[in-house]
Amino acid sequence: MKQAVDLLFFVARDVSAPGEAELRSAGLGHAHHRALYFIARQPGLTVAELIATLRVSKQSLNRVLNDLIAGGYVARHPAPQDRRMRQLSLTASGRALESALWAAQRPLLDRAFRNAGPEAVTGFRTILQALTDHGPKEGVTTA
Repeated sequence: MKQAVDLLFFVARDVSAPGEAELRSAGLGHAHHRALYFIARQPGLTVAELIATLRVSKQSLNRVLNDLIAGGYVARHPAPQDRRMRQLSLTASGRALESALWAAQRPLLDRAFRNAGPEAVTGFRTILQALTDHGPKEGVTTA
């Protein structure tokens, strides 16, 4: 099991590596990438929902969101159903950056999934879902 934990750490490092240059050139880091990713997956996500998904403090997320908003990557606007709630969405620049980050990561994942085959990929997803309590509500899909 320790080898599995080792591999999880290495996978986290290696899957994020292809987008690092793009993030650095934008003056951003991994925390910004995580926020961009989930906002892209769930347009209209509220700040409270993003805090719950990322399991970070409001203070920590505010620093990241302020950077993303100041950089023109994220817009924060009142929710139509409750103007006290703040929803998040990517701007055109945010969509372009998130798309570039995904384009950098995707070949690594495509190759690994293709080499492993469909049964292994299904088993891999089953294990990952068993290791976390995040489900579809948090933007994780099984497809």
